[in-house]
Amino acid sequence: MTMHETDAATDEAVVDRSHLPLERRIEAILMVADEPQGAVHLATALRAPVQDVKAAIEALRADYDGRGDGPERGFELREVGGGWRVYVRAAYDVDAADFVLTQQPTRLSQAALETLAVIAYKQPITRGAVAAIRAVNVDSVVRTLLGRGLIREAFADAETGAIHYETSELLLTQLGLNSLDELPPISPLLPDGEEELSL
Repeated sequence: MTMHETDAATDEAVVDRSHLPLERRIEAILMVADEPQGAVHLATALRAPVQDVKAAIEALRADYDGRGDGPERGFELREVGGGWRVYVRAAYDVDAADFVLTQQPTRLSQAALETLAVIAYKQPITRGAVAAIRAVNVDSVVRTLLGRGLIREAFADAETGAIHYETSELLLTQLGLNSLDELPPISPLLPDGEEELSL
């Protein structure tokens, strides 16, 4: 079989699904996707014009928000990390969180959360600098965060070879943020936060 014949066979094997509603096709992808999906990526996957995909996303948002004949859903379509993803609506966060906590006993430890917070607010930062701030050895915790994909190696210092770490897109996705600029100010959370704010 020649290359041309192989391409033709492949094209024939692709089932035309354009008769199905584009909104429902996008919805199906978003329900199984682990990461936010951009309009261009969705358009490529569905072989549909980007403008049609954008319009379908807006229609889904309106549908989920109850801006039509149907009720407001317990979930919403949110733009996060450069793409679109289905999230629990804020009003139902407590119910969803309670359920998840009963289903997933392997949460991050307090040490891991503290280390992750230091990296998020101070990045890029070396392991040694994190250890100095926390006053404990953080080697195993950093390995755990790397393993879960919440942080990544940003670069190695040219002189010392020390690796600098930064948070990953996965962390933004898990927190429901578009960028680190949306992290809350940390000074009000500190014991002397009120004094710092008044300066």
